[in-house]
Amino acid sequence: MGVAIVTGSAGLIGSEAVRFFANLGMTVVGIDNDMRKVFFGDEASTEWNRQRLESDVPGYVHESFDIRDNDAVNALFARYGSSIELVIHTAAQPSHDWAARDPIVDFTVNANGTLNLLEAVRHHCPDAAFIFTSTNKVYGDTPNRLPLVEQEQRWEIEESHAYHRGIPEEMSIDQTKHSLFGASKVAADVLVQEYGRYFGMKTAAFRGGCLTGPGHSGTQLHGFLAYLMKCTVTGHPYTIFGYKGKQVRDNIHSADLIEAFHAYYRNPRPGAVYNIGGGRQSNCSMLEAISLCQEIAGRELRYEYSDTNRIGDHIWYVSDLTRFKTDYPEWDIRHDVPEILREIFESNVERWTVAI
Repeated sequence: MGVAIVTGSAGLIGSEAVRFFANLGMTVVGIDNDMRKVFFGDEASTEWNRQRLESDVPGYVHESFDIRDNDAVNALFARYGSSIELVIHTAAQPSHDWAARDPIVDFTVNANGTLNLLEAVRHHCPDAAFIFTSTNKVYGDTPNRLPLVEQEQRWEIEESHAYHRGIPEEMSIDQTKHSLFGASKVAADVLVQEYGRYFGMKTAAFRGGCLTGPGHSGTQLHGFLAYLMKCTVTGHPYTIFGYKGKQVRDNIHSADLIEAFHAYYRNPRPGAVYNIGGGRQSNCSMLEAISLCQEIAGRELRYEYSDTNRIGDHIWYVSDLTRFKTDYPEWDIRHDVPEILREIFESNVERWTVAI
């Protein structure tokens, strides 16, 4: 089989992709320079995951350069050329809080880095499938205009509303507050679409809800479920930001997302856009997630509440998976929130407690 290039290969989604496509017999080349440590500190470093990949995945090739380095990107793609069948682009600055600290780094990583990769594919392997992990933040705070109803543990939308099954791709990305992170991801998202529509390349933007799983290096600014469980296990205090702790997120297990990527790889569509998350099958509020973490870990979470919500944060976001399921009917969600949290706990509890 051919070559798969995975950016952000030591991160949550990247490492899941490395293992999956290596198991299919592909040669997998990962690009990851542990920028997550630069963004969020030592606790968010993906070094541990990179070491696991190099130890566990036969034939895995790791490259540690920055995707903003266009010469390095081009040299790698030139080396493998038309043997490259798949590019999975997960490398990013992923936090809207962090983006406000250094907008130039945020934009150059998210937008310029994506452009470098698209150009490399166009010139060296134009028939390859290009998968981009976009974000639901491209919709800005437009979802907060929905008529939400406050319930005991969560915000919800009436069953009669057109968006009750989730937010579709038709929601506007204009005239809304995105956060600077959301803006840089919009730029990358539109570039990915345009290279598909203008050049006929096999590109897809997957607008993710909360991407999660046991391989996540969760931290306060990114990695909701993993960081919540880590705080519960270690006794580290957690802060809920706004919305009474009833804000709702849909959560997709990294394995389910990679299965979706595989379905697209087998039958790619140029310039595709998909909302992807746990949908109605896997979602929870902050308060609901706290209860589950406490039950699974067998201890109480130390947390406090702040009335100030994060800028551009969603009150309620559930992905409508109809478009992807229509194009790829063999795919479905296989992990719900309780199962995801149990996996996160069981896979990390020993590593976390040793570090205490």
